[in-house]
Amino acid sequence: MTEESRTLYEVIGGEPTIRAMVDRFYDLMELEPEFQLLRSVHGPSLENANQRLFMFLSGWMGGPDLYQEAHGHPRLRMRHMPFAIGTQERDQWLRCMAWAMEDTGIDTELRVRLMNSFFQTADWMRNKPD
Repeated sequence: MTEESRTLYEVIGGEPTIRAMVDRFYDLMELEPEFQLLRSVHGPSLENANQRLFMFLSGWMGGPDLYQEAHGHPRLRMRHMPFAIGTQERDQWLRCMAWAMEDTGIDTELRVRLMNSFFQTADWMRNKPD
C-alpha cells in the first residue's frame, strides 16, 4: 500500500498516536500558562473534551467514526457556539496542537499538512469579535 492510498489515520499511526496527541494537547492546555485563556473556555474538567476530540479526530482522519456513532454529525460550529472563541483562543488552540504533535513525534511534513487543515477549521470556529 502506498502512502497516497493510506488514510491519514493509518499514516499518523492510528488510535495510539491520536490518543497520545490528544492527551498531550490537553496536558499542555492544563499545565502551560500560555494556554490559560484556552483552558478557561473548557470548564472544570477536560475529560469530556479530551474524549470528544479523540473520537472526532479518529473519524476525521479516516479511522473509526467514533464521534458520529456516539453523538451524530459533528456540527462543529454549532456545538462550539456556547463558547466564546476569538483570535486569541484560535491561536492558543493551534499553538497547543502544534506543540502536542511535535511532542508526540509526528513527522514535520504531516504536522504542516495537519496544521493547514486545523487552521482552516479553527479560524471558521471564531464566533466573537476581537
